[in-house]
Amino acid sequence: MFVELRPEDPRPVYRQIADELQRAIGVGMLKPGESLPASRQLATDLKLNPNTVQHAYRTLVQEGVIEMRRGLGAFVAAAPPRDPRRKPALIARQIAERALREAFRQGLLASDLIAALAEISPASSQRR
Repeated sequence: MFVELRPEDPRPVYRQIADELQRAIGVGMLKPGESLPASRQLATDLKLNPNTVQHAYRTLVQEGVIEMRRGLGAFVAAAPPRDPRRKPALIARQIAERALREAFRQGLLASDLIAALAEISPASSQRR
């Protein structure tokens, strides 16, 4: 599943779920019109109370990111809105946090990751 919850995150669990689903939609893992997992199934997968997942889904409906279809479930909205509050720096930090966690799992240091990013960055090739 594409939802990653962090116990140390200060955000409520429902908001973490909502943000993770928004991120999955934003990066194209979930396409417009695609169905989301049933709230009970996602709750089971994440070992959460189904009400928590339902709260996240209701929040995303209010934000226009997903739509509920009676008897069918939750689906990604046809054109999810862009949130002007989501600044590129915040998104970059979230991506960097995930990359850093994966690097640590692989036994790499932050400096290894930074060097690799600098090496592959289009800006670094322009300086040469």
